[in-house]
Amino acid sequence: MATISLCMIVKNEEEVLENCLKSVQEICDEIVIVDTGSTDRTKEIARQYTHKVLDFEWIDDFSAARNFAFSNATMDYILWLDADDILLPDDQQKFKKLKAKLNPDVDAVSMKYVILRDEYGNPTFHYRRNRLVKRNKNFKWIGPVHEYLEVSGNILSSDISIEHKKDEKQSTGQSSDRNLRIYEKRIKRGEDFSPRDLYYYANELRDHRQYEKAIIYYNEFLGGKKGWVEDNIRACMNLADCHAHIGEKDEEMEALLKSLSFDAPRPEPCCRIGDIFKAKQNYQTAIFWYTAATQINKDTAGFQNEAYSTWYPNLQLCVCHWELGNVQKSIKHNKMAKKYRPHDEQILFNEKFFSDFLKSKKEKK
Repeated sequence: MATISLCMIVKNEEEVLENCLKSVQEICDEIVIVDTGSTDRTKEIARQYTHKVLDFEWIDDFSAARNFAFSNATMDYILWLDADDILLPDDQQKFKKLKAKLNPDVDAVSMKYVILRDEYGNPTFHYRRNRLVKRNKNFKWIGPVHEYLEVSGNILSSDISIEHKKDEKQSTGQSSDRNLRIYEKRIKRGEDFSPRDLYYYANELRDHRQYEKAIIYYNEFLGGKKGWVEDNIRACMNLADCHAHIGEKDEEMEALLKSLSFDAPRPEPCCRIGDIFKAKQNYQTAIFWYTAATQINKDTAGFQNEAYSTWYPNLQLCVCHWELGNVQKSIKHNKMAKKYRPHDEQILFNEKFFSDFLKSKKEKK
């Protein structure tokens, strides 16, 4: 059976750390916690689960901290998590089974990272990350911020999910501008940005509502033509957001259409293009794009928002078909949307409306 070291970097995570460690303590043979300057009970909590609680002076470099954590691991494989990540009971069992039968030829294992779930427990926003890596391969983290683990070789795609479980009571304002400040310090030092840096810096600018500046960096990133395909597509969608926020409707559409030049269409830009045509009351064209969103193979390595391939396009198709007089198709798509959101108020309102409409129509005959 393979042995596993859990490696984490933490700072002021007393609200969430114990939940994380509880969820994986039976899976991991070693726990390495690297603290980058906590002033709360984080280290005290960590010491309840491991004696390997190490200090690392923060130098505005996430990769440096993560690589230091990895360097202190001693088991066959390294699992990395953030303090606000957990494994739910079903995934704990899946992980134990994986550990028991893991082929030593496997260099890394990817797992689904679930950021959000709806009120029915269905994952609504998720993507894949390489979570478990062979220690003797010496895989390294790259990038001071929005770092990534450079992995190669035999990668196993597992059905295990890691859940992002940030405590909503915890203040999020404390370090909200941390990443932006790190990027801007690098700019002042005259550092060259990689394509990945340009993309994530643009994202930080967008998140901080600096839309005009974000547009400049998204265009620089896309113009370099060296980004990962999934980042290219997401950059187009984020670029469209920025144009929309400052009222540039034509540029918004251009950015969404540009996403189609990188790979097969994705559900989200298709829905957003559909929204633009629907707002113009061009329902037939909107139907084309919403229908495409429901038919696309959405199994990609990038970010996936399930709404744009399930209930959302069907709900919009319900509206569009109604406006065109296609009553039965409108009813059909409302029913399809209800499969995903059985208690949605809008969908239930539509259902009652259709029932009353058909009843009234029948009485008139």
